Amino acid sequence: MTFIPDLDTLITFTLAGLLLSLTPGPDMTLQISRSLRDGPVAALGVIVGTNIGLCVHTTLVALGVSALIVASPMAFLVLKIGGAAYLLWLAVQAIFKGSTFQLDDNPDAPKRGSFSSGLLNGLWVNMLNPKVIIFFMTFLPQFVKATDPHVTGKLFFLGFYFILIGLPVAFGVVFGAHGLAGWLKTNRKVLRGLDYTFGGVFSVFAVKILMTQAR
Repeated sequence: MTFIPDLDTLITFTLAGLLLSLTPGPDMTLQISRSLRDGPVAALGVIVGTNIGLCVHTTLVALGVSALIVASPMAFLVLKIGGAAYLLWLAVQAIFKGSTFQLDDNPDAPKRGSFSSGLLNGLWVNMLNPKVIIFFMTFLPQFVKATDPHVTGKLFFLGFYFILIGLPVAFGVVFGAHGLAGWLKTNRKVLRGLDYTFGGVFSVFAVKILMTQAR
C-alpha cells in the first residue's frame, strides 16, 4: 500500500512515538487529574478528546493548513492566548476544587464528571496548544520525503499511527492513577498536595505556551 512507509521508517517512528508518548505534558496531566477526581470514565473521555484533537492536527499538517496558522502572527497569538487561558482555568479548578475529589462511594456525594466533560476537556487542551501544531509540523514530515508522490497519504498514516502508539500509555496512566484512589482515601494531605501540583503543572504549561514562538 502506497501510504505505508517502509519497515525501517516504521520502526524508527514507533520508537520515537513511544518515547514521546511517555513524556509528560498537559494531556497526561489532565488524564491523571480527571482519573483521580472523577474516575476512569471521565479520564477515558479525556483520552478520546485528545486523540480527536490529534486527528485534527494530522489533517491540518497533511493538508498544509498548520503552516498557514503558524505563518499568521495574529492567528498564532490568538491560539496561544486561548490555550494558555484554558490551562490557567484548569489550574484554578485544580487548586480551588481539587479538595472535592470523590474517592468514596458515598451516595450523597456530588455526581462524578462524565465521559463527555472529559472529552471536551481533552479536546480543548489539545486543540488550543500551539506547541502540538508546531510539533506535528516538524515531527511527522521527518519521516516522509518531500518528493514522495504519496506524501499526503503517508502523513495521514503516520499521524493516526502515532495515536495508536500512545493509546497503551494513556490507558496505563488512567488506570494506574485510578488504582491509587483507594490509597488516597486515607492520605488526604497527599491528595491536597496533588491539587497544588496539578495547578502548578498546568500553570507552567500555560506559561510555556505563551512563550512559544512560531519560528
